[in-house]
Amino acid sequence: MQLLKLNSTLRFMSIRKIAMSLSTLLILASFASFFMKGMNFGLDFTGGTTVEVGFEQSADIEAVRTVLHENGFPDAQVQLFGSSTDVKIRLEPRPTDVKADMLSNQVLDVLEKTGQKVVIRSIEFVGPSVGEDLKEQGGLAMLTALICILLYVAFRFEWRFAVGAVAALAHDVLLTAGLFSILGLPFDLTVLAAVLAVIGYSLNDTIVVSDRIRENFRKIRIDDTIEIIDISLTQTLNRTLVTSITTLLVLVALFVWGGETIHGFATALLFGVFIGTYSSVYVASSVAVMMGISKEDLIPVEVEKEGAEFDEMP
Repeated sequence: MQLLKLNSTLRFMSIRKIAMSLSTLLILASFASFFMKGMNFGLDFTGGTTVEVGFEQSADIEAVRTVLHENGFPDAQVQLFGSSTDVKIRLEPRPTDVKADMLSNQVLDVLEKTGQKVVIRSIEFVGPSVGEDLKEQGGLAMLTALICILLYVAFRFEWRFAVGAVAALAHDVLLTAGLFSILGLPFDLTVLAAVLAVIGYSLNDTIVVSDRIRENFRKIRIDDTIEIIDISLTQTLNRTLVTSITTLLVLVALFVWGGETIHGFATALLFGVFIGTYSSVYVASSVAVMMGISKEDLIPVEVEKEGAEFDEMP
């Protein structure tokens, strides 16, 4: 059963200029945040040490942060991890002569000044050079994905659709990264994996829309490009809504009950599903329209068979 029964075509493209203006403003705001605030890269990219500790009773985060800052760890970033008794402490890279066990003992001695019994759950160390390599490899992974998508869509559909699809994906990546920059949320490997997942989700939606537009260009006897695109988007609306809603239900559950470990992952995907659905409708299609896509570009050229003129002779 269809989610919506549409008796008329929705005029999506009538507000494409407003949508593109909004997207441009959001992208500019993201770039401004990149230059002014930068990204709050996690331990995976910056290097450093993460210490997870367990308190006997509920931990007072402000007290833990204060005692660390006053006792030789002014750079410590403290947050709850899982339950109210589990705390994650992130420290910037230390000199190479400081061993992990030595550092954990120092942190333990300082935390015991809060008056509670504290146990070290785990300690993780990432070198600065490893973090830089991961940052570089992550950027190359996204760039490679966009180039491969550009080539695939250009081969599968038409080069104008390829440009629109890549523009939509770049739009999604920039806005998702911009959200993390503006809010100051940690950007680590799990968030990078979520961004790559957003690329796949958005691409799937864009391919479905592009395929329906191509089909309608060949099937519907209308020369108005805008009207054909509106018809195609209306026809795919039910599928888009069902996919988005079912995906969001899972992501909301992960966001609420998934715990601190995958909080950034769920946040990126939640935002990415919204922005990916929007870009499939407005960015990809609008860019194709701006580049002059028309019926003639998608109708296959009929090749005259050799000797056909002789077959037609009486």
